[in-house]
Amino acid sequence: MVTVRYAQGFSLEQNTDYTLLKVMAPWPGADKEFKYALVPRAKLPSLTLPKGVYDAIVPVPVQTVVVTSTTHIPALESLGVLDKLIGFPDTQYVSSPAARKLISEEKIQELGSNESINTEMALALRPEVLVGFAINNQNTAYHTIENAGILVLYNGDWTEQSPLGKAEWIKFFGALFDKQTTADRIFNEIEASYQKVKSMAAKAHESPTVLSGALYKDVWYMPGGQSWAARFIADANATYLWKDSKGTGSLALSLETVLEKGQQADYWISPSQFTTYEQLQSANDHYKRFKAFKERNVYTFAATKGETGGLLYYELAPQRPDLVLKDLVHIFHPMLLPDHELFFFKPMQ
Repeated sequence: MVTVRYAQGFSLEQNTDYTLLKVMAPWPGADKEFKYALVPRAKLPSLTLPKGVYDAIVPVPVQTVVVTSTTHIPALESLGVLDKLIGFPDTQYVSSPAARKLISEEKIQELGSNESINTEMALALRPEVLVGFAINNQNTAYHTIENAGILVLYNGDWTEQSPLGKAEWIKFFGALFDKQTTADRIFNEIEASYQKVKSMAAKAHESPTVLSGALYKDVWYMPGGQSWAARFIADANATYLWKDSKGTGSLALSLETVLEKGQQADYWISPSQFTTYEQLQSANDHYKRFKAFKERNVYTFAATKGETGGLLYYELAPQRPDLVLKDLVHIFHPMLLPDHELFFFKPMQ
């Protein structure tokens, strides 16, 4: 029996003949939950399910799939079902070497962009299932695909704010591909690794102060105090200077506000897409006023890219929060993980 312990956006319920997959948070503020009956193929011909109860009745294991977010790809790869993926929108953003090989072999087809997925190509591919990523229920392309008889399932991994909650969505894919035991094992290993590093960080005697984000035009965007990114900093036993701010999304602040509060921050992480101090200073001379800039304590994930320029952090970090936490603990408390080799975050050049 696979249980969901951290994720708030989906649940799995094992019944005698099928698994009920519920997606409660496909997008922020969703007023509808989606119910999917996952039925073993051998039982499908003889099983009668009540009409109008389920948003989709899905034969499992799924044989062909289209996914729509790079965050879905690590789950397919680690479950050993990447060969079932036959289409993806915006393949240029995919970083996984195994997936890139399949793209180059034209085994994964380019389907346009997620906002306006090429419905004609998707219909021509005829995947058994399309796993959708959506910001609301207004995606007309998904409705068109659904009306053509292709099953559309919503995945809301991106709405989770807990690092382990995001990672637990591997169980969503485990259920679709009849790999529940494998998904459970993989997640348990990630959870154990994360909790071990978090416990180690909690023993550090100091909690350095941390600044994040950077200016876009005249607005400094940084994670809200209840966000996924802020949780990592807290779990690494560092003090995010905006930890008491409300909201799970981004804060929009002025340069003056950030200077006033964050000028003396010990560390500065995730400075937007910048990868060098020269880029930062060229973009805005005021950046050099920050202590973290002066002392060369700025770290970025923007330099860790796949072969076609996709940022690995956006693809893999949701499934491997333990690697993110190890990076941050190594940065904030160098004595605790001295042998760790930085994976996502790299020192600004």
